[in-house]
Amino acid sequence: MADSPEYIAVAPAGPIAWRGAVPGSKSLSARALIVASLAEGRSTLPGLLRCEDTEHLARALAGCGIDVALAEQGGEVRGRGGEFPVRRGDFFVGNAGTAMRFLAAALTVAGGRYTLDGTARMRARPIGDLTAALAALGADVRDTGGFPPVAIGPARLRGGTASIPGGRSSQFASGLLMAAPYSTGGLDLEVSGEIVSRPYLDLTAAVMEDFGCTVEVRERPLRFRVAPGRYAGREFPIEPDASSASYFFAAAAVTGGEATVEGLGRGTRQGDAAFVDVLAAMGCGAERTARATTVRGGPLRGVSVDASAFPDVVPTIAAVAIFASGRTEIRGVPHLRLKESDRIASVAAELRKLGAHIEERPDGLVIEGGRPLRGARIDTWNDHRIAMAAAVAGLGVPGVVIAAPGVVDKSFPGFFARWAELGRTG
Repeated sequence: MADSPEYIAVAPAGPIAWRGAVPGSKSLSARALIVASLAEGRSTLPGLLRCEDTEHLARALAGCGIDVALAEQGGEVRGRGGEFPVRRGDFFVGNAGTAMRFLAAALTVAGGRYTLDGTARMRARPIGDLTAALAALGADVRDTGGFPPVAIGPARLRGGTASIPGGRSSQFASGLLMAAPYSTGGLDLEVSGEIVSRPYLDLTAAVMEDFGCTVEVRERPLRFRVAPGRYAGREFPIEPDASSASYFFAAAAVTGGEATVEGLGRGTRQGDAAFVDVLAAMGCGAERTARATTVRGGPLRGVSVDASAFPDVVPTIAAVAIFASGRTEIRGVPHLRLKESDRIASVAAELRKLGAHIEERPDGLVIEGGRPLRGARIDTWNDHRIAMAAAVAGLGVPGVVIAAPGVVDKSFPGFFARWAELGRTG
């Protein structure tokens, strides 16, 4: 956020009546950029999200010789059929986990020499499961004690059979899958153990198939088979981001109002769309049509929810839960401790400042709702989702001030300008 203020205050709001769009899906945008860069020919990506994470990814791809153009409402990529014309490069990806992990796999098809590095927090986020699997498949990949920075090449990805644990991040398996068509032998991948964020794996397979490569899926144990092949450039519209939509749905829940997100309908493949079902269980009304989703606030009650399939909306669930009567238990998300912040600790610490009663657990949170709340200064932990969840809390608690609000640029540039449509921030 250029010239971002140091703090921003969120004014409480009465029942909202909001209808609008949110930016494109970050998950779909990252996958589309990777697959389009590997494809043969031109891909147009209307609705592509332009944010810090996608800009890091696009700059690295451009540094490898791929023509990438980002606009405010879309993008264009001219792929080289699995070739990266520039065979050497050192790329900084900030704290963009998708860029780090997807590039670490994709660049192994190039036969070049590259390094990937990021912020101090990125260097604390594990990548060893991915690099070990890539090495087992013939690629030359070296991490730093299981963490970034990562050195790649020159040996190319051969393919074969590999296993990767499913409990840390689905992005490891997604990165392997997207690179697999350009291996010489294809990929037979088992995702072992507990599997977190499963809908993101299905999303990856769907994007691959949309660009022309078949993914065979078998369950129990979860296995993916990808034969050698080639992606073909195409037009690929990016639908609105379900995680970004969650804040507006939460605003309806907290204020007892109504919010409609256009372009996010019942056919979405994004796992975070399940947030609407959580709100329905908490007492809200919900309606999905082919082209939009609407949430209407109602008396809120606590719920017990396994959020392993949609971890990015856990901070939003917690922000709503402090206003609900009774206990809310969020479980199944130990991997949240490996995100942009330790999101179990950061959510608990910041909502406690508002007077909320929250217990940390190894795999989630327990929130006793309906307690008296008070205003406070919220620290964002350099985590975009903490800032936006705090904005939700601020609609129902006078005196909420959010530090370093510019962190939202990681996924939702202009968020606080849009939030002002709900009431008044300043």
